[in-house]
Amino acid sequence: MATQMLSARLDCWLAARTLASARRRRVAPAFREVHTATGSLRVTDSGGSGPVVVFVPDGPNVVEHYEALIQRLSPSCRVVCFDMPGFGFSLPGEGYAHSLDQGGRTVLEVLDQLNISRATLAFSCANGFYALRAAQLAPQRISGLVLAQTPSLQAMHAWTERVVPAPLKLPVLGQSLGWLFRRRAASSWYRIALPRGTDAATFREAGLRALSCGACFSLAGVVQGLIREPVNALNGVQTPCTLIWGGKDRSHRDTDPLSILQVVPHADVISFDECGHFPDLENSARYADILLERISRQAATPPMEKTDV
Repeated sequence: MATQMLSARLDCWLAARTLASARRRRVAPAFREVHTATGSLRVTDSGGSGPVVVFVPDGPNVVEHYEALIQRLSPSCRVVCFDMPGFGFSLPGEGYAHSLDQGGRTVLEVLDQLNISRATLAFSCANGFYALRAAQLAPQRISGLVLAQTPSLQAMHAWTERVVPAPLKLPVLGQSLGWLFRRRAASSWYRIALPRGTDAATFREAGLRALSCGACFSLAGVVQGLIREPVNALNGVQTPCTLIWGGKDRSHRDTDPLSILQVVPHADVISFDECGHFPDLENSARYADILLERISRQAATPPMEKTDV
């Protein structure tokens, strides 16, 4: 536990140092800071009176990667997008260790501060686990889940063993190395995450530009936080759930997308065969159509009752 807390404090210090050295430069679109128990978060909110959909970028992606999708959805929805603590321009608090409970409660606190009573969570990859925890903690607040590249927690643990370099799994050392090599890690990630032959320049340039402006990329923190969680920690979620899976994601070529059914047996799994790790952004038109259909369907469903997790 002491090592875990030291790692969390180091993550916070490195993130704060990076932002300070860059003089907290920001990049469009317009944003606000929401102060939560787990950190100071950068949030963009389209406003409006429509149903609410919340996005969280999968680092090293940042809010800027979602500009086109936000514009596409804004006529029909109130669209909120924010960087989780330790990613993008959201500074983690000293005690933030990327646990399921911390991540799930962060999501709910953002909803509270934006006066949102109920929302659809459209999260991807590791962030999908925080969406699932939020649905466990407050099912009456989460009208639906539209996840991308989020398998079961057991499958993610296996993915971590296969793909993540061993030093990143070690507390303190992982945080230090992750910070030193964050730009190299981001560039390498886009090469393997997108389909072979895809021009990754648009994704990579936006990610690296954010890092140059002081963005966080606490890869070691989220890896260590999730590998500490038991594989059955998210079982039994009852919230309506759709999983969008990019079939040409080379980082997940050995991951079974149907493993999500271990967690959410009623989930609807849809394959985007032509896409890699970011199906929501790589084929945003098809993704938006599916998301809007799910939101419309969920609007007719009464809120679920809260049960003990």
